[in-house]
Amino acid sequence: MKAKTSILFILAISGLLAVPGCKKFLQKDLQGTMTQESFPVSASDALLATNAVYTTTREWYYHSGGYPILDIMSDDARKGSNPSDQLNTVGPYDNFKITTTQDGLDRWWSEMYVGIKRANVVIEKVPLISMDTALQNRYLAEAHFLRGLFYFDMVRAWGGVPLVTTTTPPLKLSRSSETETFALVMADLLYAESHLPLRNSYSSTDLGRATKGAADALLARVYLFRKDFPNAEKYAKLVISSNQYSLEPDFIDANGVNGNNGPESIFEVGAIQNEGTEGGGDQYANTQGVRGTPNRGWGFNRPTPSLTNSFEAGDPRLKGTVISLKDTIDGVIIIGDGSTPAVTKDSAGNILEVQCYNRKVWVPGTSTASQWAHHRRLIRYADVLLMAAEALNEDNNPTEALLYLNMVRARARNGNPGILPDITTTSQSELRDIIFNERRHELAMEGWRFWDLIRTGRAPAVLGPLGFITGTHEHLPIPQSEIDISQGSLTQNPGY
Repeated sequence: MKAKTSILFILAISGLLAVPGCKKFLQKDLQGTMTQESFPVSASDALLATNAVYTTTREWYYHSGGYPILDIMSDDARKGSNPSDQLNTVGPYDNFKITTTQDGLDRWWSEMYVGIKRANVVIEKVPLISMDTALQNRYLAEAHFLRGLFYFDMVRAWGGVPLVTTTTPPLKLSRSSETETFALVMADLLYAESHLPLRNSYSSTDLGRATKGAADALLARVYLFRKDFPNAEKYAKLVISSNQYSLEPDFIDANGVNGNNGPESIFEVGAIQNEGTEGGGDQYANTQGVRGTPNRGWGFNRPTPSLTNSFEAGDPRLKGTVISLKDTIDGVIIIGDGSTPAVTKDSAGNILEVQCYNRKVWVPGTSTASQWAHHRRLIRYADVLLMAAEALNEDNNPTEALLYLNMVRARARNGNPGILPDITTTSQSELRDIIFNERRHELAMEGWRFWDLIRTGRAPAVLGPLGFITGTHEHLPIPQSEIDISQGSLTQNPGY
């Protein structure tokens, strides 16, 4: 297992150190107490402050408010768990009955701004510290990368949002436009891209930190979302030509423990086996782990029959994506949850749901605690290859697009010539659909399907039968609590 633990222990405590406490009127700080005014002031403080920004990505709320709603809102997944569990909390994401007071949105929104504040502390205060210039510049680039990552998540979810770029923002902030928000995202990532080191420049104890390759890959993703295909191609190919990354030989390792900080991982959220974020754990996989026997978690985010039936015949990625009842994994037989029907049908007898689970969050072990050690991949090399293929096809270069597409398919078939043959068509429209479907099967249950449907304009046709309304559900509602606090400076998204 390639996971490193030393940095994670630092991350666990530094998040606490970087958040100042409240002061009572006329209270005098005790000598030695850390305050916003006294932190960070040294090189060691700069490290702690930078680590604190990373800590945000392990918080449960960072993961779209705690539950994997981005999969649940797509056609790839349903709420999961047993039928009644969190029905009013998570259920509305299943059928687009989301309201302005929907549970989770306020937590997600707030957590993103926690991370943004921590990044601003580094960007604003670390330049004032007398320390090694190269290390100082790297910390600044890491903070810019993470702030760009947070704002990219926010602009996709909510559109234009208030832009906070200082530790002392005004009390009332209005929404910036979507264009302005994307401009900040790209400025942060371009800064990071020009100042971050390559992956192989890091020591083994620093694996997991942002790299030039991570910034390039995220820029490719941003440009693809903006339909700027020449720049998406440019930055995806920079990652490919860097020779810093490669596909794991086995698909299962692309998200599994054997691939933690491995060659395919471009940016991941590291964690250790501890039931608590303060000790280095991450609840993301526990939320989705097998419910019942074995007891590995809550069982949310259940793959749909639509997803399982969409895989090509013999595609090994199906079993690498979906855990079915009676499967045996690491010597453990999956019995499942007795309070959940094995099959759920509608009144006409059509299958709506089959009890199954997300294989990509499985961590070997004997208890729920092991699930807290899952390393969530936010960017992996297979995604970059498919982004390059998509951009090249849109740029009228199908021949090169096929090269990268077929690399992904070749890894998936794992030497079996009888399945997943190379794609040969050079028709742009045909190849566009093929690449889109390849993304579904390669990246299923990793949180990208909903965004792919939105950015390609396919959401109305695919998600319309599930309740998606064009002109409304491309974005989530701004949490009503935030609008109330703003006293009118924030405006709600259309349709809510």
